[in-house]
Amino acid sequence: CKYCPGLLWCWGTSMSITISIFPVQQARDPIRTLSILSYPHSLHKVKVGVLTVCCVTHHLFNFYMDKVFKHCKTEDSYINRKISSIANSFLSVKRKLEQCHEQNKCMCGQESTEKFKQILVNYEGLNVTSAAIKSLGELDILLDWMEKSG
Repeated sequence: CKYCPGLLWCWGTSMSITISIFPVQQARDPIRTLSILSYPHSLHKVKVGVLTVCCVTHHLFNFYMDKVFKHCKTEDSYINRKISSIANSFLSVKRKLEQCHEQNKCMCGQESTEKFKQILVNYEGLNVTSAAIKSLGELDILLDWMEKSG
């Protein structure tokens, strides 16, 4: 990617994250009436462009690091280790994206900002623990979007 070489690495990493989330999905919250990342303000409705994808990905990786992983604790130590592994993968990608963002190669337009604000509204509509578990259960939506957008 000419705008952000780290972004290609990000997409390559999504495969290992996908493998890691399989057992975690079994522990996700059963809330079916609300989706944090999808309909009606779906990531899949974001107009795909390199800068838009970079911006939304940057926001979402910060979101997962700052809000989701901090509040995802279960009774199962195996699941907690898997969550920790995913968080470490996200941290590596987040660092690459921050380099692009700092070099102004990852500019955010109005659509990107609005989509991310809607995700925050969806997240904040639940209590902290439920929202974190729900977001973790929706990692497949994020990774699918990244794969289709890359």
